[in-house]
Amino acid sequence: MIVDTHLHVIDRSALDYPWLAGVEPLNRDWTYETYARDARRAGISTTLHMEVDVAEPLIEAETGYVGTLANRPDSLIKGAIASCRPEEESFAAYLERQQANELVKGFRRVLHVMPDELSDQPLFRENLKRLGGTRFTFDLCVLPRQLERAMELVDLAPDVTFILDHCGVPDIAADERQPWQERVTELAKRPNVCAKISGIVAYADPESWIAETLRPWAEHTIQAFGWDRVVWGSDWPVCTLGGGLLAWVAATHALLEDVSEDERTKLLSENAKRIWQL
Repeated sequence: MIVDTHLHVIDRSALDYPWLAGVEPLNRDWTYETYARDARRAGISTTLHMEVDVAEPLIEAETGYVGTLANRPDSLIKGAIASCRPEEESFAAYLERQQANELVKGFRRVLHVMPDELSDQPLFRENLKRLGGTRFTFDLCVLPRQLERAMELVDLAPDVTFILDHCGVPDIAADERQPWQERVTELAKRPNVCAKISGIVAYADPESWIAETLRPWAEHTIQAFGWDRVVWGSDWPVCTLGGGLLAWVAATHALLEDVSEDERTKLLSENAKRIWQL
């Protein structure tokens, strides 16, 4: 069975997502029910909900909304990676409130669509250090050109577990392997970073990719981090831009055809269970 570490639910009747206006193919509701139907068909047994960059005043409302989904009978959702704003003075109080919510397993501040200088701010970096000694992870969603900045953040907080989203968001369609490859290798030298093999179908040519198209990118990430520091994620519904959940799961199994059962299990479930205590 698979642990999906990267589900987005979009419900425009409950929350506001300003960024959706600029991504027309995703600008609609993507319900938990729709996801759960295909997830169960694909062998997904457990899911972490990933924040969806809602309007800032609704960040805690999003976590509450995810809690209602998690509380449904037989829900796949067993945890949430919540949004946060480390660049703000209010972060410390926000962090304290989330410590009381067992659903919250970690945080993410979307960086790949923000100015590079955001993570350079002293307050951002000081607040990131506050995660040390807590149960919380921090997801890094960065572009290849931002990986050096990601390394700086990781080095500032060596007792925080960081998760690199989407293999570092490589441009697979353009086959741009550098500087992505070198920087992923360098980032992986930090023992407090894990990598998420997630949603990379969205970065390939949607009309022509096959499993072998994805292999160099997934395999390099796995080789750099090792089998004990990789997890799997769907990035649903973003993965629908490249064929959808079932296509991505099928491609994943094809990519893992020649690995050992122990290695497959680590990537698909056991590492995630250990990292987030699922």
